[in-house]
Amino acid sequence: MVATIWRFRVQPDRTDAFERAYGPRGDWARLFERAEGYAGTELLKLHGEPATWLTIDRWRSEGDYERAKALLADDYAALDRRCEAYTCDEAWLGLHTVVE
Repeated sequence: MVATIWRFRVQPDRTDAFERAYGPRGDWARLFERAEGYAGTELLKLHGEPATWLTIDRWRSEGDYERAKALLADDYAALDRRCEAYTCDEAWLGLHTVVE
């Protein structure tokens, strides 16, 4: 199992829309569900850091993640453009192995 992790700093007046889009049943999760190997999303609000969230998207394997990126590329780009309005900063924190 692998996970992609992103950090977002969210516009103060856009937190509700951000949570709806990035939560475990949000727009991103529904997009990823179309790909084989997707295993779920977590949305974490960081304590002590104003308006900062982490997303963790789990995949069965790195290969499943890479195939999903290719399969969903156009829809991913469109959703990413729409969701840019919710954030003032985002950072890719990498692809990580999940230790179980």
